[in-house]
Amino acid sequence: MKFDRLHNLMQQAAAAGVFPGGVLLVSRQGVIVDLFACGVGNRITQRPVTAETVFDLASLTKPLATTLAVMLLVADGRLSLGQPLASLLGVFKGTDKAAITVRQLLNHTSGLPDYRPYYTELVRVPHELRRQALLRAIARTPLAHGIGQAELYSDLGFMVLGEAVETISGKRLDRLVGEAVYAPLGLNDGGPPLCFIDHAAPTMLSDVAATEFCSWRQCLLEGVVHDENAFALGGIAGHAGLFGSARAVHTLIAALWKAFRGDSPEGILPVEVVQNFLRRGEKGERPLGFDTPSKTGSSSGRYFTSTTVGHLGFTGTSFWLDLQQAIGVILLTNRVHPHRTNERIKTFRPKLHDAVMNVLRTHTEAG
Repeated sequence: MKFDRLHNLMQQAAAAGVFPGGVLLVSRQGVIVDLFACGVGNRITQRPVTAETVFDLASLTKPLATTLAVMLLVADGRLSLGQPLASLLGVFKGTDKAAITVRQLLNHTSGLPDYRPYYTELVRVPHELRRQALLRAIARTPLAHGIGQAELYSDLGFMVLGEAVETISGKRLDRLVGEAVYAPLGLNDGGPPLCFIDHAAPTMLSDVAATEFCSWRQCLLEGVVHDENAFALGGIAGHAGLFGSARAVHTLIAALWKAFRGDSPEGILPVEVVQNFLRRGEKGERPLGFDTPSKTGSSSGRYFTSTTVGHLGFTGTSFWLDLQQAIGVILLTNRVHPHRTNERIKTFRPKLHDAVMNVLRTHTEAG
């Protein structure tokens, strides 16, 4: 079978401890050509990972939820990419962050730092006041560099975007994208979902991969968001909190690919806005809300083209979508289970992606 090499690589990685369990999905022209699961979702119970296992997607939340919500608001004319932060959230008026634009938040040139452990203070604040407390804390946090002067990947920027989306739309982030995108795509119609898990009314998932034994929360995390800042916000945030299966992620990125090509028959994703977001900037800036392969040492390996968009998640998740070659690769793992110190996936990812592209190329040439 043409995909045996990929399956062997996945099984070898699980056996070697690169991750306890994982799911690989490969698609071409929006159609799944390979879907393979191996390993365990929980080392203690030894529950096997299946093709339908749901994973904590971590930072895949940024492109697959928050960025989609911004797209919808831009398409509706309720938000513009050049809009300054001060006009969106009053807490930033009169601060050194007032002039940051939506575009700069999306392409990580806002000047905001990459990460801050706000959760240590937020957990002391009543739940209903935590979001405003977070925004005040970000407003006080010194910029890492001048606005627009450099690119620095930032969780903080997407925390702010998540709050801005909710303020403008009047809806919680999960409900906005759930109602406008996920539900119309059939993602929550009884199959493995794409969803946030609200602490106040948790979604009960029967097949979810465990993540870390958290020293702060003193428990093994399973069906609870791994990211501490997102946890302090109740499980729903602009930078993390999304859960999903490989098939659900594929349904969404296939819809994005179709919209990029100008084909969005369901009318779910605005074609012109999707095209604008997924293209690099005039000066080579990253696409809006998405990552692109690094010129050297990319986790996507050597064979994806410059028209590729994707993202990595801290928990061991990733997707890459080559818009030119119409190839998608989704790798979902729980590499942080039971501890985040396991970073062997960094060397595994490019090896796997190269193998995927070689298999597809060989199959095409043979066909």
